[in-house]
Amino acid sequence: MALLVALATAGCGEAGPSSPPPLAGDPGLVHVHGLGINPRDGALYAATHTGLFVIRDGSASRVADRYQDTMGFTVIGPDHFIGSGHPDLRDQQLRKPDRPPLLGLVESRDAGRTWTPTSLLGEVDFHVLEVGHGNVYGFDATGGRFMVSRDRRRWQRRSTAALLDFAVSPRDGELILAATERGLLRSVDGGRGWRPAGGPPVALLAWDRPTALWAVAADGRTWVSADAGRTWKRRGALGGPPEALLAQDGTLYAAVHQQGIRRSTDEGASWRTLYSPSGPTG
Repeated sequence: MALLVALATAGCGEAGPSSPPPLAGDPGLVHVHGLGINPRDGALYAATHTGLFVIRDGSASRVADRYQDTMGFTVIGPDHFIGSGHPDLRDQQLRKPDRPPLLGLVESRDAGRTWTPTSLLGEVDFHVLEVGHGNVYGFDATGGRFMVSRDRRRWQRRSTAALLDFAVSPRDGELILAATERGLLRSVDGGRGWRPAGGPPVALLAWDRPTALWAVAADGRTWVSADAGRTWKRRGALGGPPEALLAQDGTLYAAVHQQGIRRSTDEGASWRTLYSPSGPTG
């Protein structure tokens, strides 16, 4: 299951940026940690090990010439993003030498051009972040902590578990499904306690409406549950190991390891490539 850990959630499970991008040259889009749609213009953003990119017309454009390793990432409003991870090496060496290796929770209100520390600077590395029901839910990979905040500044540690990904029910903020190396877990008390949930072994989860909980296995097989993970229906396949998954308004987006970013408009039965590192897509 090492592949699942390496590709599904983190890409770099270390506490600090031990493999930062080089100062010379641009490595491009390397390992996608998260995907999000900006409500302001409908653009798809990809948070990666080597910076934040916007995907348009088959190409990936770096945002603001920044290389911040943005791990947990989600869009919470027009041009309003939150994330976590590790600082831009260029910031650390040239402009902000005192920036600690863990960003805690950072926030951008200009579509990722600038980021401001909000809380837990130097303390946590959220590999998964979700917003819903007035909360921010986060999984801190440095200590295996599942944490929740109402104001993005004060946090409650609710449990400790080795999670790969999680998804919060759109209907019930206390109902959470989580992927782990040993199978799915279910919480009915907002992440304070977890029980085995059965179901297929999956790496990534996304829950965009009460009757559509999505899951992708480490080999790219896609599943959907209409009853909060009690039963599952097999859909299509991505064609490779997944790195990130987004479900929004009935459309699925997925990053595939070394293959690019794909979209499905038929509930995961088929996938079209939006961006490929090998060149333009049709």
